[in-house]
Amino acid sequence: MKTGKRKTEHLDICLKEEVQFRQKTTGLEWIDLNYESLPEISLNEVDLSTRFLGKNFSAPLMVSAMTGGTPKAKKINRDIAIACQRLGIGMGVGSQRAMLEDPALRETYYVRDIAPEIFLAGNIGVSQLKEYSPRQIAWALDEIGADALCVHVNAVQEAMQFEGDTDFRGGISAIKKLALLLKKPVIVKEVGHGISGTVARKLAKTGIKAIDVQGAGGTSWAGIDSLRGKSELGAVFWDFGVPTAVSIVECRNAFNGKIIGSGGIRTGIDVAKALLLGADLCGIALPVLKAQVKGGSKGVEKYLRQIIEETRLAFYLTGAKNIKDLKKTN
Repeated sequence: MKTGKRKTEHLDICLKEEVQFRQKTTGLEWIDLNYESLPEISLNEVDLSTRFLGKNFSAPLMVSAMTGGTPKAKKINRDIAIACQRLGIGMGVGSQRAMLEDPALRETYYVRDIAPEIFLAGNIGVSQLKEYSPRQIAWALDEIGADALCVHVNAVQEAMQFEGDTDFRGGISAIKKLALLLKKPVIVKEVGHGISGTVARKLAKTGIKAIDVQGAGGTSWAGIDSLRGKSELGAVFWDFGVPTAVSIVECRNAFNGKIIGSGGIRTGIDVAKALLLGADLCGIALPVLKAQVKGGSKGVEKYLRQIIEETRLAFYLTGAKNIKDLKKTN
């Protein structure tokens, strides 16, 4: 199947090639946390817990959608889910298009038996909203026990694919229709090139509950698919997009719903900075994939635990006991 083959190729390229942005950064390095040398709190008082779209999180963190629809994805998703369940954070699965094409691939996405309590986000591309009805998409979500749906918008990536869909006409209206008919909350996410304030203002009128900015500065999907298709366009568009820091601020100013700050989040300091800029939650992908390949579920848990502890320390060093306190610092 073409979709499954593409998913396998994406995984292989992510693990074997240098796929991060080459020159453009997230912009988070330009943000400084306000260091309190006398924080007047104890590190043990820091509480990172939060609530997002009706689910409790022990920390404002989730593993961003990466894969599904290929045999290799089954173990990856299950290892990530085990770690997320232990840590009390969320995760997303990759595009469920493959599962809609072949329901037998459901098992490559299914993790509820080992992660019954976590926030779990399903996934479909905006282009597939033309192919599948809200009822079919709802079925795919129910089959894996998802709490919400991520609709990914990825014009840059699609343009790099030799089989890509470059007709995005009607995307906003399709998202609005789905958000109205679907019983579960809809999140619109990029895949690594950012969402601008202009797009966020349009999305604010659709009824979606959250935006995942997936900004530029982390993994470049223009780069991945240009490598996959051996396209010369990749050299020009590799660093194309809205940096993560800029995307968070622009989306926060244009959209009243929840914001997930993702795209190049690599440390707990990055998490704290993203929250300070207006994010409600942060997402991480590529480093988690590498941790899974290296150490399975224990490798993922070790890596994510490190990020959580870095975040806790960043809060402490700004004198913030919780997310609300952090957002008051500047």
